[in-house]
Amino acid sequence: MTRKPRVTRFYRGARRHSKWDMGAPRHHARPKRAAWRRVADPKVYLRAVIVVAGLGLVVLPYGFDALNLITGPKEETGCRVVSVTDGDTVRLFCPGKGVFAARLTGFDAPELFSPGCASEWAQAMQASWALRRMLFGADALTVVRRGTDRYGRVLVFMAVDGASVARKMIEAGHARAYGGGQRQDWCKGQAA
Repeated sequence: MTRKPRVTRFYRGARRHSKWDMGAPRHHARPKRAAWRRVADPKVYLRAVIVVAGLGLVVLPYGFDALNLITGPKEETGCRVVSVTDGDTVRLFCPGKGVFAARLTGFDAPELFSPGCASEWAQAMQASWALRRMLFGADALTVVRRGTDRYGRVLVFMAVDGASVARKMIEAGHARAYGGGQRQDWCKGQAA
């Protein structure tokens, strides 16, 4: 008579024999939390705040620009502001010329995409929203092309309702007067 070897087959969910556990603690399944505990978990609300803030930083500006494109002012030649890139740069659509980036002349606003510090980024957000509000509330738009800059952007003088955008942005404290050359640093107030 041959003896059958004692082989314990492995399969998922198999109960371990106490002889083979080598002193390891027993594995207990984590009890499911009640639904009210999941709702009361602050991590759920933190994730929701992060998602809403991310959507607000990305979707809201594009939505506002689209609304401005549809309902905003149109220049006599048919040019329209497609979007606001930052406080002193916009994208324009002009019939026959297409869509192009335009740098507004006469002022310098903080940089949104390459800020030197967090304060400059916050000021840039304020400046870009101030420009959006200015364009949204305008009835008439004047655009005068004045060449190109070293980055390939078209230099444009822009006026809304007969008033210079540069003067309005400077008076509101969102920009500084700028005629070319070296820019001021928005973090320290010294030359960059």
